[in-house]
Amino acid sequence: MTEPADPLLSVRDLKRHYPVRSGILGRKTGAVQAVDGVSFDLEAGETLAVVGESGCGKSTLAETVIGLDEPTAGGVVFDGEPLDGGADKSFRRRVQMVFQDPFSTLNERMTVGRIVAEPLVIHDERAEDRAAYVRELLETVGLDPNRHYDAFPHELSGGQRQRVGIARALALEPDLLVLDEPVSALDVSVRAGVLELLRDLQAERGLTYLLITHDVSVVRQVADRVAVMYLGEFVELGGLETVLDEPAHPYTEALLSSVPRVRADPEPDDRIRLPGSPPDPSDPPTGCRFHPRCHLRERLGDDDAARCVEADPALVERDAGGDPRADVDRDGRTVACHFRPDQ
Repeated sequence: MTEPADPLLSVRDLKRHYPVRSGILGRKTGAVQAVDGVSFDLEAGETLAVVGESGCGKSTLAETVIGLDEPTAGGVVFDGEPLDGGADKSFRRRVQMVFQDPFSTLNERMTVGRIVAEPLVIHDERAEDRAAYVRELLETVGLDPNRHYDAFPHELSGGQRQRVGIARALALEPDLLVLDEPVSALDVSVRAGVLELLRDLQAERGLTYLLITHDVSVVRQVADRVAVMYLGEFVELGGLETVLDEPAHPYTEALLSSVPRVRADPEPDDRIRLPGSPPDPSDPPTGCRFHPRCHLRERLGDDDAARCVEADPALVERDAGGDPRADVDRDGRTVACHFRPDQ
């Protein structure tokens, strides 16, 4: 039997804590645990979507993985090579990022042609045919080279700006694109076109995507697997249909329940409402971090509810009886909950 290929990206126990300082001398008095022990593998050619509420650590995770931020602990391995010394030039060629806001990530003083060519200039690539190659990239992302090559960002719409950002990310022919909320700043009318472009590029070029988003509808359109993040940790990880159609963690249930639905009256409103806001990441709750907002805990007996407060559940695959399994399959669903699947 053929052994499975190694993942393109492997992240193990990654942490990014920001010190909290106070007083005149600025002494460290705590730490914001933005990312706190995240592990996952990303196969070549697949899309892993990381979803969760604002402030859960999604963007910090993406920036730390690609070397824009310094990890506090943990490791990142890309194509078999550990990034112990940070992101080197070779890594930066093969991994690119598409940012959330197309209105603030393009230099207003540069033409579109110069913006897309910038990575080529930095890496001293394709000097002999750079202009022709940039025009080809603009056409690839659905822009008109004759109209847009010499245009400035202020002359473009939001959707066109994001296409320029995608063209710039493609310039060095990367293997992995990190997409940080790539359509959240766009009008609904243009989101579908950008998402279709991303799907087509992945199919044509064999790209791998790490997608950061809070929008479940975007996840359904482009993702293969889903990781649900809460307060710096993954609480559920698995295949698209498994996680979105049969959520196991109470937080995943609540997150999906908040998605607007067309309902037939007079059906009762069965949505799960999350009380309050996520806790302060500099002072997370003991035990399961979700327990102060968990609807499942409210139905447990006193002894079981106490376990949620006292013990932090690991992200593991569980059998039907709720017991941890040692033989976690790479494609299997993992859940960080003491009581799911239900015993």
